[in-house]
Amino acid sequence: MMTIDKNRPPPEWIASLRARFCIEREIDRVLTRKMQRRAGAGYSPIPLPALSKAVEALLRTELEQPFALLDARWLSGGSSKIQMAFTLDWHRPGFGRDKTAMVLRMEPAESMVETSRLREFQVIKAFEGIIPVPPVYWVDAEGALLPYPGLIYGFAPGVTKPTTAKSGVAGLGTQLDVEVRQRLAPQVIEHLGKVHTRDIASAGLTAFDVPRPGIQAAEWGVNWWERVWEEDCEEDSPMMRVAAVWLREHMPSCERLSILHSDFRVGNFLFTEHDCRISAWLDWELARIGDRHQDLAWTTSRAFGGYAEDGKTFLVGGLLPEQEFFDAYTKSCGLTVDPKALHYYKVYNAYMMSVLSLATGYRIARYGKTHQDVLVAWLVGIGYMLQDETRMLIEGAV
Repeated sequence: MMTIDKNRPPPEWIASLRARFCIEREIDRVLTRKMQRRAGAGYSPIPLPALSKAVEALLRTELEQPFALLDARWLSGGSSKIQMAFTLDWHRPGFGRDKTAMVLRMEPAESMVETSRLREFQVIKAFEGIIPVPPVYWVDAEGALLPYPGLIYGFAPGVTKPTTAKSGVAGLGTQLDVEVRQRLAPQVIEHLGKVHTRDIASAGLTAFDVPRPGIQAAEWGVNWWERVWEEDCEEDSPMMRVAAVWLREHMPSCERLSILHSDFRVGNFLFTEHDCRISAWLDWELARIGDRHQDLAWTTSRAFGGYAEDGKTFLVGGLLPEQEFFDAYTKSCGLTVDPKALHYYKVYNAYMMSVLSLATGYRIARYGKTHQDVLVAWLVGIGYMLQDETRMLIEGAV
């Protein structure tokens, strides 16, 4: 059996993975690009003035009138991506001269989640005026002018949690008081329903492939993450092999396809604290077209929830009990919840997170490919708990 140096993957091995795992064309493109560039240099800090100049070069290709980039600064959050905030003094179409707060969102050398900035740009654009999202302006899908592929969107006001609330990394385990969760919960449910009922044909998602009704949505998803496991893991795992086989043997049929956010949870939206109004849904990089139960399983994951004041009642996203969440979702958008499909996607999500932590996270931290090496190394540490969760979910399947 040939040993593959995954730090310098040979072209024939990359081609074999592409042939073995049928996935969406744009996902195939970004994963193939990752492998072709893997032997290159790791992440090195980009000086803020140099990044500002790169942004200016991009804007010169987009804007005809004079502009000025002001107050450039690093922005925290978006743990798998590099983010820079700035103010653009420009002639804003429909407004005249304006100073607009903006954010550059860009990949490092290799990301914890290797995804397409073009897809992220298109899906945010598809929900403008439907649910709160930041305005998106420009995208450099190939990193032609930016150091890495990136997009520029409008800075949205708000916080991810009340200033007095407690939470873990990336918003995990956010604790909300009763008044806050009562005001946020109906908005979260309404927005999720609008995501799932958005007309796909009119959404302008040219970088997305639409699976056929049936099992293709599940199959593309499993292929995606099993390919990433093959590309990134340094130590194989029998449990990961068992999980991949189980996922293939139990693929649910999906007759009604939906746009999926794929990371729809507390911590990934901003809200204005004085009135608890959601101002923007963020982090659309994993969006795809598929089975709504993938989103539902993710949103209701116990990793993103917490307990009520009685210490016994589990609250989805720290907001409300699970059955109340599902009942309100169905009432809001008219879509039902299939418990069997929901459980399947709980296994799927746990498998995906195991891949990202034990394979991709380990690789990019060890080989210096990311700006978030400390955070990513921490995530690697919970990988075996995620793997054990995958095992327990498979054992608990009916």
